[in-house]
Amino acid sequence: MKFVKVLGGMVGTEKNLKHYNWLYSIIICACFLPFMSPAVALFIGLLLSVIGIKNENIHRYTSKILQASIVLMGFGMSLSAVISSSKNGFRETIISVTAVMILGILLGKLFRVEKNISLLIATGTAICGGSAIAAVAPILNSKDYQNSFALIVVFVLNAIALFLFPFIGLKLGLSQETFGNWAAIAIHDTSSVVGAGAIYGEKALQVATTVKLIRALWIIPLSMVIMVMNKSSEKKSIKFPWFILFFVLAIVFANLFPNFQTSYEHFNWLGKRGMVIALFLIGSNITVSEIKKSGPGSFALGFILWAIIAVGSLFFLTR
Repeated sequence: MKFVKVLGGMVGTEKNLKHYNWLYSIIICACFLPFMSPAVALFIGLLLSVIGIKNENIHRYTSKILQASIVLMGFGMSLSAVISSSKNGFRETIISVTAVMILGILLGKLFRVEKNISLLIATGTAICGGSAIAAVAPILNSKDYQNSFALIVVFVLNAIALFLFPFIGLKLGLSQETFGNWAAIAIHDTSSVVGAGAIYGEKALQVATTVKLIRALWIIPLSMVIMVMNKSSEKKSIKFPWFILFFVLAIVFANLFPNFQTSYEHFNWLGKRGMVIALFLIGSNITVSEIKKSGPGSFALGFILWAIIAVGSLFFLTR
């Protein structure tokens, strides 16, 4: 631990961090190699964060890399499989979103967590993690520290889920389709859902990605409900996740014009590798100091809410 603290102090300043840009470049290049799995990339990112190596400039592109990767992966998906997954996941989605929001509000009052933080964590858990929090925050007029608390709780639980869910799925012998649906419902952020699906198998990846992106569309109706219930807030515009539309268009295009199958396979591969890069950047952006600032109440709320939806959805899908 002493070595870690000393090393963190040596590289913690902005001046010294510039010398480590080459390290980020090497790791990002390594993300294109077969041995670099989503779990390994996330672990390396977390390790760099622990020892104090962080590149703020690159982190600004994490969201764009994630969204572009999802669109590229759409070229490798079957339209019929997507439609089937959409139908099967609709009932689970409406039940889980409603249940999570109600539980989040109740648990927030129980743990005496600020109202805005409770709503942000519940929204991130119910739909799509950081993207949902970013969409709802302007409607709630939430403060920066409230947004940060909610994002940190969601990101930490995402990191745990990426390792834990595939392990549990294998131990329970879940099918590819069941695991894909479970991951899409119970894991917060799209990146971790895709990462867990990729670890579990190709079919699980397709189901998890499709169902999760369909869930992301619930940002719009949920934002409207929150806007109506939050009487003190001014009217705010709702950010539509346009990358989901491009994802759907990529699937449709690939299925309408099958002659370019070789190119689609290359796009799909590039999307998967881009997802690995995004997970590395997400891991390296999580800091221990920020986790401590979130407070035990916020983490208790997020963890219990996550545990309930994970266990409940697994029971519902396997009964």
